[in-house]
Formats: sequence, structure tokens, C-alpha cells
Amino acid sequence: QVQLVESGGGLVQPGGSLRLSCAASGSIFRIDVMVWYRQASGKGRELVARITSDGSTMHGASVKGRFTISRDNAKNTVSLQMNSLKPEDTAVYYCNAHIFTLGRERYGSDYWGQGTQVTVSS
Repeated sequence: QVQLVESGGGLVQPGGSLRLSCAASGSIFRIDVMVWYRQASGKGRELVARITSDGSTMHGASVKGRFTISRDNAKNTVSLQMNSLKPEDTAVYYCNAHIFTLGRERYGSDYWGQGTQVTVSS
């Protein structure tokens, strides 16, 4: 099967930086789009940024200019560099990827990581 494992969350002061990473492992044939979502306490899930297999990116309006998504196709990883963090960025951040597995090369499925907490507070 396939697993997505996030890392890099934690507590940071306003204005600080964090880098989140997500590694996909398992019987992977190829990975299509990779996405970072976040969910703050009591709120709905928000798309933070997404990146296609050819490197095209989209960042949500609330993070544009502060966050940068990137990926390493050789390592099946996606990262989120977060700069100029604000208290309103506090949330659980989830990695999501559309993955085609060995033996099912024509049918992709969405996989999710377990989430990593980011807290921005002084």
C-alpha cells in the first residue's frame, strides 16, 4: 500500500519560518498532483497550495507570497516552505496526493497523511 508521512510542524513565533515535508512510500507507479491543506480548530479544510507532476504550482490567496510549495519527483516528496508566519496560520497541515500504484497504473487514488500541527504564537 501507500503511505504519506508529514514532518516539520511545531511552535513558531509570528514572523518566523517553518518547512513542512511529506514523503510518499509504498507501491508507487507515479504521483500526479500533490497538495497541502490545512484545518484550523473549528473551521473547514482549506487548500494551501498544490503542485503538479511537471512543477506547476498554485498557492491560496491567504498564503501567496509567504508560502512556497515544491516537490522532488525522484524522492516522492513534497515540501511547503512557510515564511512570515502569522497566528492565523495555526492549523493542522495535511499532505494529499493523487497516486497511481503498481498493478493499478490506470486508476489513481487520493491518499492523505496523518497531519502535522503548526502553531504560530508568541
